[in-house]
Amino acid sequence: MRELLVDAETLYTRAELHETLARTFDFAEGYGGTLDALYDELYFCGPTQLTLVHAEDLVINLGDYGELVLRVLAGAAAENEDFELIIE
Repeated sequence: MRELLVDAETLYTRAELHETLARTFDFAEGYGGTLDALYDELYFCGPTQLTLVHAEDLVINLGDYGELVLRVLAGAAAENEDFELIIE
């Protein structure tokens, strides 16, 4: 299982968020950088554990979009038994 770590404290824009996730997960080059594209990538990822630290900073820095990102991450973890999300 891949064990990945993302620190949300350093993510201030949508672009930074998606670039960081794409790099961390090694998404395909055609990753669209949208919430739908993020869900699709996570839904089909292999055995992966993502630890998201300072998750509250997503909401502080990105507002409603940060909340949506957290919902997408949680939804993908609920639907894909190979994807585990740890929020710290």
